[in-house]
Amino acid sequence: MPAPRACDCGTELAPSLLACPACGALVHRDRLTELARDAASASAGGDHVRALALWREAFAILPDGTTQRIAVAKQITACAAVVESGALAEAKKGPPPSSFWAKLLAPLGTAGLLIWKLKVILVALLMKGKLLLIGLTKIGTIVTMLASFGVYWAAWGWTYAAAIVGSIYVHEMGHVAALRRRGLPASAPLFIPGVGAFVRMHEHAATPREDAEIGLAGPWWGLTTALLALAVYAWSHSPFWLAVARTIGWITLFNLIPIWQLDGSRGFHALARMQRWLMVAVIAVAWALTREGLLVLLALAAGWRAFEKQPDRPRDWRVFAGYCALLAIASALAVQR
Repeated sequence: MPAPRACDCGTELAPSLLACPACGALVHRDRLTELARDAASASAGGDHVRALALWREAFAILPDGTTQRIAVAKQITACAAVVESGALAEAKKGPPPSSFWAKLLAPLGTAGLLIWKLKVILVALLMKGKLLLIGLTKIGTIVTMLASFGVYWAAWGWTYAAAIVGSIYVHEMGHVAALRRRGLPASAPLFIPGVGAFVRMHEHAATPREDAEIGLAGPWWGLTTALLALAVYAWSHSPFWLAVARTIGWITLFNLIPIWQLDGSRGFHALARMQRWLMVAVIAVAWALTREGLLVLLALAAGWRAFEKQPDRPRDWRVFAGYCALLAIASALAVQR
């Protein structure tokens, strides 16, 4: 264990402290100055990915509640937005005028541009497929996944077990993708037989919105497997696939309950009090339309979260809309007959 250090004021500092308890001075102020300088330089040079990583390192060594930590969190949010918008712009624009693809597709005009767009989409899908395979290279993921598969196989048969375990895996990789996109390291998924799975975060999110978007990314990815099962049902008319889609919808609804470590709790954390009450009303409407009993539990938990004491924060309508959309899709899937 590192030896205790002394602050400039003479107070002895434990290795885990981020600020002096006597004078309030930041323990890592020299490193913070260096990180801020390097991050600003990286942003000025257009390297926003490196700037984001540097700001996150600074965020990790700042005490909670300090003005410096709040300021760095704003820098992280701004930098992450630039990185994400840059990726979206790259996907939307056509090939560079001097590139091989531009010369090849230029004679085709609009059709050539459409082919380029299709290429971008295919590359994005392949990248997501590659990400999904990464977790399957980790021994912890494989062993715990097989253990869960065995539990579900004993209860419902191997085909149903494979579908549900696959959906849970995709759900957890949604969290991993969201973390990686924001420059945050994370473990591969680990399954808990009969319960679910989880991903360990090695760093905390900088803002409530970031935490909410990482939390809700899992349900979004998981729902794609339900929609895929529903599409297979529409093609094959096999009740097995309808049952799979319905189960995934129900699991997603359960995961949206805003309590404990569930993803819904992380989503609710970013909402202001008024938005939480609005969400209670949205859940009530969903229950009136579907009569899904799980929505009653969800509404009770949402009401409790609306009553709890919380710091003042701006209304985040993006997170609110995402939560509502997840709720609507999962509710519709859960009542499929």
